Parts: sequence; structure tokens; C-alpha cells
Amino acid sequence: MPEYLPTAPYKGTRDFLPAEMSVRTQVFGHLYDVLERRGFLRYDGPILESAEIYERKSGQELADKQLYTLTDKGGRRLALRPEMTPSVARMIAGSAKSLSFPVRWYSHPNCHRYEAPQRGRVREHWQINADIFGSDSANCEIEIFELVHDMMAALGATPDMFVLRVNDRNLLTSALTDVAGVSEDHLAQVFALVDRWEKYPREKLAESAAEIGLSDKQFEKLAETLGAGEALLDELPAEVREASNLVRVLNSSAGSLVKYEPMIVRGLAYYTSTVFEVFDTSPENRRALFGGGRYSDLASMFTPQQIPGIGFGMGDVTLIDFLETHGLTPAPRSEVDVMVIPVTEDLSDAARSVAASLRTAGLRTSTPIEHRKLGKELTRADKAGAAAVVIVGQEDWAAGNVTVRSLATREQNPVAIADAPAAVQALLA
Repeated sequence: MPEYLPTAPYKGTRDFLPAEMSVRTQVFGHLYDVLERRGFLRYDGPILESAEIYERKSGQELADKQLYTLTDKGGRRLALRPEMTPSVARMIAGSAKSLSFPVRWYSHPNCHRYEAPQRGRVREHWQINADIFGSDSANCEIEIFELVHDMMAALGATPDMFVLRVNDRNLLTSALTDVAGVSEDHLAQVFALVDRWEKYPREKLAESAAEIGLSDKQFEKLAETLGAGEALLDELPAEVREASNLVRVLNSSAGSLVKYEPMIVRGLAYYTSTVFEVFDTSPENRRALFGGGRYSDLASMFTPQQIPGIGFGMGDVTLIDFLETHGLTPAPRSEVDVMVIPVTEDLSDAARSVAASLRTAGLRTSTPIEHRKLGKELTRADKAGAAAVVIVGQEDWAAGNVTVRSLATREQNPVAIADAPAAVQALLA
């Protein structure tokens, strides 16, 4: 017996059959449209990058535990990209002299991370990235927050289905040191603890705080600080608030787009101030969907020129979970709008000429690959989701006609060959 290879994909990756691919194409098409109506230009880059760009800027967890690495035949250490931001920073730095800043760019790359597959996490995903480079203005934050709302609305989401939670790492640093009494020596470890705050029970958080070196009183003050919400801002030094773009946003009309949340940190090491995450409010899927933030010096790996940026990455896995949770997943498109069926094999050329006219009119049209009886082809057209069939018969064709049949009502009528596109479009309408 032959030994067949498995048909399942590598663990943590996915196959997308046509029906699922149709759903994805519709979802992403809506998002591309929103981005391009706001002036974002699409770019792309290589899936292989130097491993160093992730090891230097993306954070220890990603670099040490999640990076797929390899050494090429020239001895160079490479990685399958786990995210797009370091790549786009390289591209921006390399083309900075020819760009007119600020610029709005977006991409939709395939990314890889070695993780334990679970709901919301796989080892290969697609992620829409949107970034603004070259400006420190708070208007960048406002633009990004508006963009998030526009993209969610384009997918049918209403404001009650999600919340855009925001923070500023500089505000958090001040809150920890000036309010909670955390020493600067403990800041990095407490940041990591805050990032886990909503994922673990209070007892485990208290244990972690003790391991860091915080007293019980400091832990209680930390918990109080993180739960204070926007009232915490009043306790921070005026100079810290005045330097924050996020505070400017909260004090503007765009403040209604976001919720200030002191415990939002984001794990990636390159964020320097504003950070944010979009959360699903459904009890069935209460989790972060995607997020991003501001980085002031990411391009410094490649150039002495300081090029600030802000952006986010929207992953496909959690996005599709969100749509399914809220009943917003679009139905797969039918295979075709119309099928053209020749009654006899010698009418195949005639059928192809009719199909060509239908396609010219913008109709998705197919013809049989192999000739079969009319009844079987009608069944095939029905399964393909066609709304109509055009039947090419000998007598009709000789008279300059074809028969247009509705698969919904089963009614059919002869029409002139030239009128077939209009007749089919009327059935679709």
C-alpha cells in the first residue's frame, strides 16, 4: 500500500476553501475601501527579514519564544516576519529622502509566530496594518482613532459592540512612580505585571507583585491606581499631562471615541507613548481584538533621522471571531451569476460567444467544461448559486435567440441574443 502524505496543514496554519475565501475577500475589501478613502496608500515587503530587527525592537517574548528563524546558505540569520512594523520602519527610513511627510501607509501581510494554537491565536495570520509616519501631532492619534471606528462600522459593527481603550505609557510611568509609589528600578517588571492585570486572578497578581519586591500596601495602591480610570489624570503632575497627546485627544471632540484605561500597556517594546486596544464587549468574546500605539524612534535602527509614527495591526483571526460572535459575517458569494448552457455540443462556440457578452456586461459567467445533458447542467447551475441560466438551443440560435431561465421561479423566455445581458441583469435585480 502506498504511504500517503497528510492532507491537514501544518499545525497552527489554515486552509481557506473558496467559500471561506469569499467571506474574507468581502471583509478585507470593505477595510481596504475605508483606508483608501482616507488617503492611506498600500505597500508590501518581503516575508523574510534579518532576525536582528525583531530581536532589537519587538521585545524579548517575541524574539526569544515566537520567532521562526533560519540561517541561509550565506550564513545570514533570517526570520519569517512575525509583524510588519519593523519592516515598514526599514522601508520608511530607506526612502525618507523621497517622501513628503507625514505619510499614511497600509499593508496586509502574512505573518508567523510560534505560539500554542488556541481561540484567537494561530501560528500564521494575516494582519491589516495602518500607520502614519512623520508627525508628532495629536491629530495623528485622532486620525487613527477615527479610522478604527470607520473600519469597524464598515463591517457592520455598532459602537456598543466594541470599545477603544487607550493609555499613554508616559502617563502610566508617572502614575506608577508618583501615585502608586513604585521605584524606577521596578518599573519594567511592573509594566509587565500591568500588561497581565486582566488576564490573571488577583491572588496570582499579588504573588507576582511580591516576587517583584512590592509590599502588600504598594500592591493595594497599584490596584487602586489602575482602577481609577480618567480620575487618575487629576493626580498626575501638570507637566506630564501637558506633554501627552492622549490628554489632548481626551480634551477634544474626539475624546468620545475612546475610553481612558490606565492598565493598557501593549507588550511590544517599541511603543513610547500612546497605546490602545480595541475590545469586544460581548460576554461571549470579551477580549482584545487588535491594537497599536505610537513609536518615536523605531526607524533609529536604520537612520539617524528621527521619524515618529503611530499605527495598529488588525489580525484576521480575532476579527473573524468578532464578526461571528455578533452575527456580522457575510455570506459567501455564489460561484457565478449566470451559466450559459449549450443544448448540444456543436453549440459550444455559440455558448462561449454569449458568455463573452455577459462578462462584458459585468456578469460572472461560466460555461460547461464537459458537455452533459441539460438537466444535469441545470442542477449544476443551481448548486453554483447562479440566479439564471442562458440556454442555447439549435432552433433558438438559428432564429437569433437564446432562452433566459430564472432558477428562482423556473420561468423562462426567449430573447434576442443581443438582449441576453439586459434580461439576465433584470433577473438579478
